[in-house]
Amino acid sequence: MNIEEFAPWPGIAGRTAIVTGASRGIGKSIAEALARQGAVVIGTATTIPAADTIATELRRFNDANRAYDLDVGNDASVATFFERVNAECGAPSILVNNAGITRDNLLIRMSADEWDSVISTDLGSIFRMCKAALRGMIKARYGRIINIGSVVGITGNPGQSNYAAAKAGIVGFSKSLAREVASRNITVNTIAPGFIESDMTRALDDTQVKALTQQIPSGTLGTPADVAAAVVFLACDAGRYITGETLNVNGGLNMQ
Repeated sequence: MNIEEFAPWPGIAGRTAIVTGASRGIGKSIAEALARQGAVVIGTATTIPAADTIATELRRFNDANRAYDLDVGNDASVATFFERVNAECGAPSILVNNAGITRDNLLIRMSADEWDSVISTDLGSIFRMCKAALRGMIKARYGRIINIGSVVGITGNPGQSNYAAAKAGIVGFSKSLAREVASRNITVNTIAPGFIESDMTRALDDTQVKALTQQIPSGTLGTPADVAAAVVFLACDAGRYITGETLNVNGGLNMQ
């Protein structure tokens, strides 16, 4: 079943939702899923042309949906973004932190820039975005924060010590923040996708795909819609009593 087949789930329609990194893949699927559920969605991308494309696609669902350029690794960019969102759309009720980068390398060859850029973008952005969104959520006594991690943050992966460290950090951050804001009716959870269909996996040949899927008990790659469905569940009223958790969406690749 695709996410577009889901009936509206209570608690999302009319709420303002931010989805970072919404230009393609998982982020795009999440933004569209929330839009289908009736949220006013603000997507982000790193460039204005990409943001314009996101806005055009999201307005198929609601003319109020929009998108802005945002550098989640930059304090000033985040501050400017939230000033604009608060002024034009109101304080967000739902925040999905999906934006991230990779700079893969074996640690012995990894440069300081490869380390710092991934930590700042993939983990530091969670701090920046959550802190900026919390004031409005606390005032409203309502909020849903969903951070997109990775199975790599739990299992590790050769050549990705920077990425794995950032994604593991998201889990600890989310648990800590969940404890801080639970009494304000704000939930904070992590979703850890496994191997998801993407531009990278579509470039693999049949032998490589077979080797990849053999690691997964379900025998298949996941889709961006699988992750989006998990986001919708945690964002709606049905997920109100779940906080501080890590939801693994990986076909059994890693079981906890």
